[in-house]
Amino acid sequence: MSATLASGPVTVRVPATSANLGPGFDALGLALDLYDEITAEVLPTAGALEIAVEGEGAAPGAVPRDASHLVVRSLVAGLEAVGAPVPGLRLTCRNVVPHSRGLGSSAAAIVGGLALARALTPGVERSDDDLFEQAAGLEGHPDNVAPAVFGGFTVALTRAHGYAAVRLPVHPDVRLHAFVPPSPVSTSVARGLLPATVPHADAAANAGRAALLVAALTTRPEMLLEATEDRLHQDYRAPAMPETLAVVSALRGRCAAAVVSGAGPTVLVLGTSADGSRLAADVDDVVPDSWRRLALGVGRGVATVA
Repeated sequence: MSATLASGPVTVRVPATSANLGPGFDALGLALDLYDEITAEVLPTAGALEIAVEGEGAAPGAVPRDASHLVVRSLVAGLEAVGAPVPGLRLTCRNVVPHSRGLGSSAAAIVGGLALARALTPGVERSDDDLFEQAAGLEGHPDNVAPAVFGGFTVALTRAHGYAAVRLPVHPDVRLHAFVPPSPVSTSVARGLLPATVPHADAAANAGRAALLVAALTTRPEMLLEATEDRLHQDYRAPAMPETLAVVSALRGRCAAAVVSGAGPTVLVLGTSADGSRLAADVDDVVPDSWRRLALGVGRGVATVA
């Protein structure tokens, strides 16, 4: 039996995310308190589709305005998964998360679309775990969608059949700063620069640092600098974002726990409340004036807006 659709409108809020966090390639992620809001409403005409975009991606041609829009594709996938009919839709995207900057905009679109499908089918029970599994399948890896769904700090993995994620508490003294370049970098380009194999010593070093980073973010934030060292992916991506890697290197040389956010080119700095004034001085010396500077908290997971 097909699920019954609510007419809406329904609105969901979904956070930006930062994945990898240095050594935790395709496994570790953080939700950031920067949110897209997406509203969906059922239209009376089957097949009708209206899309309005505000904020990021609003420029003509920046994102599709048809059925290929990632939120639409994800919403449709969510409806089809529970046997719900695909109606005419009016979609309004109020985008704050920068696009193609390593802050999880595609994960936000996927999770947002699936959350809208859940909100439009109130008679069907779908847990956050269910939403996460489908979102990870659509994204192809779980590191960004896990914090987008659950919020906070997550450890995610790919199983032989499916995905899993654990949410962990972040130490209250952790502070986050994102530095966003004006030019994007394609995730596929950044991933394409990664080698098929890496030296055993580099893999072992990253495994240790990733384990330490879990401890640093949850209980020992004074260990963040050492815990965010990476040998697995960041330097390989330098040809696509040399300025980003130069900023990471310069900030780390000044004892700031700087990493490439996701596939880049945004730089994320993980620190504590005691680092604020020192970091501000370092940023003025190192980060180009044309880059956006965002002081962020740890974000909450996807939610339906009342």
